[in-house]
Order: sequence, then C-alpha cells, then structure tokens
Amino acid sequence: MIRVLVTAKNGQLGQCLQNLAPQYADVEFVFKTSFELDITNEGHLDKVFNSQPFDYCINCAAYTAVDKAEEDIVLADKVNHIGVKLLAESCLNFNVKLIHISTDFVFDGAASTPYAEKDSTNPLGVYGKTKLKGEQAILRTLKRYFIIRTSWLYSEYGNNFLKTMLRLAEQRDALDVVGDQVGSPTYAKDLAEAILQIIELKTTHYGIYHYSNEGEISWYDFAKEIFRLSDSSITLNKIETKDYPTLATRPKYSILNTEKISELLAIKIPNWKESLGKAMLNYNKIKS
Repeated sequence: MIRVLVTAKNGQLGQCLQNLAPQYADVEFVFKTSFELDITNEGHLDKVFNSQPFDYCINCAAYTAVDKAEEDIVLADKVNHIGVKLLAESCLNFNVKLIHISTDFVFDGAASTPYAEKDSTNPLGVYGKTKLKGEQAILRTLKRYFIIRTSWLYSEYGNNFLKTMLRLAEQRDALDVVGDQVGSPTYAKDLAEAILQIIELKTTHYGIYHYSNEGEISWYDFAKEIFRLSDSSITLNKIETKDYPTLATRPKYSILNTEKISELLAIKIPNWKESLGKAMLNYNKIKS
C-alpha cells in the first residue's frame, strides 16, 4: 500500500484528486485542508509527518492570486517559497517523495517555441518569482522530487477562467477578452490523473516536468469555445493586452513543451478541446 499526503484538498486540484482517489485501491490518501496543514507552520508539518509514514506528498498549496501578489509580496513569498522550503525539508527528514505543482509564470513569455524544462527562467511578476524560489528551494533540498509546471489551470471547482466566463455570461450581454496572450489550458482532472500515474509507475525519473493540455490558443479562443459549449448568446470581443491593464505583467507566450513527461513517463495528454468538453459536462452535473 502506497500512502500519499495531499495538501490544500479544497483547491481545484485537491478536489480533483479526491474524486479520482477511489479508483486507486492500492493507494491510501490522507487529504488535508490548508487549515489542517499550513505548510508555512513548522508545528503543523511536524505533527502531520510524525502522525504516520508517507511515501509521497502532493503539494497543491499555493498563493495563486497573480495580481494581488504584486501588493501582497510577503504572503505570496511565505506560501510559494518559504512554505515549500519547509515542506521540502519535512520530506527530506521523513524520507518522502515530493510532487510539487509550479507554473508557466516562471518564464517571461518572450519565446516563440514551446518552453522546455531546461530553458532559462525569467519571471515577470511576484507570483512567478515566488513560485520559482519555491522550485529552487526544492532543488537545494531534495533529490527525490517531481516539480510539475502547468498552465491556465481550470476545472469545475474553485475560482478559474472557465467558471468566471460562465458567471459573466449570465450577467452581461458583451465581454472583452484578451486575444494576444497564447497558451494552453490545463484541465485540473487531467493533471491529477497524470500525478497519480507518476505515483503508480513508481518511477525514479525525478526532476522538473511540464504538463498542459495539447494545443495553442488565446484567452479569447478559450472563452469562445466555453460560450459555444454552453450555448451562450453573449457577444465576445477580442482585445489586446494593452487594452486590459493589470497589476501583474503576464507572459505573452505560455506554451509548455510536454515531450518529456509524455515520452519519459508515457503519460498521454488530451487536447484542450476534448478536456474542456469533459469539464463542462462535470460542471453541469454539479450545477444541476
């Protein structure tokens, strides 16, 4: 029996992992909320890691408010950097393999071809900088780790682009969406399945991996497909980044090269349209 500790169980990735857990009979999951296990609290970490032995820890805890992070630098760093450092040290002390979720925001978006794991990082804002510092803390501390960078994460749970678009479609007749930022959405359930496959594989190919759904689209393209699937009559207008100023500067190009995780770990990656269709079905089930 493999025992897995999961942080931040109420986040969208944590909830997707909970939904998938019953399918893995040979894995015992221990899910913790951010209140039950605050990764920035050494007392919490000691209590949980001393409570029973774990083989893996999946860290879903993160400060993800990209714009708010520009003003809330201390808290963003505390969660995305210091907390990750403390968690990595606990994993080292208790011989636990860490699976940590990171982001495309560690890159500056100046590339024109998909970012590979070895490409130089250059985060533009506080969120990306603190996430990169978290990665670096893991690299300094552990030899047995999986850092999975993902992009444009969404699901039927939590706060994300999909749910925001569906909510706005009920409130407005027209909506402006940025069309010059390119990336690939990632359905959190697909990412959760990939993480659980890594655990089942018992692979020792540790390191940094990229995972996002297949395809290259803009936020405008993403919104357009969401409204098509939901039969929304909202008028959608394509705008440029300069027309929608935000506190945090976002990378213009966020495509991640996923060849490493696909080839080395034999993980199949669905196309973004296929996954969005599944997410919409699950969202409608929950809503009804």
